[in-house]
Amino acid sequence: MDKKKVELLLKSFLTLETQEECLVFLEDLCTINEIEDMSHRIEIADLLNKGKTFNEVQDLTGASSTTVSRVSRCLKHGNGYKTALKRVSKMES
Repeated sequence: MDKKKVELLLKSFLTLETQEECLVFLEDLCTINEIEDMSHRIEIADLLNKGKTFNEVQDLTGASSTTVSRVSRCLKHGNGYKTALKRVSKMES
């Protein structure tokens, strides 16, 4: 991915201040299916991060093994999900 090509997108996200602003922006930017897919993936990441097993996550979410596997791999080898989930957890406590 060419980060320079997504710089405006990233900066745009960083300007948003409320959940409502984020939702309105996402609704303009993405299809409903794309938003639902992203929501599904963060739900999967949250469950895995909380210690649910691969099979439990599949049963709870109805996600395919491919999707759970991809999210699991990103959780293990990336920092995006971890950072976001950690910050959401702090906001909720």
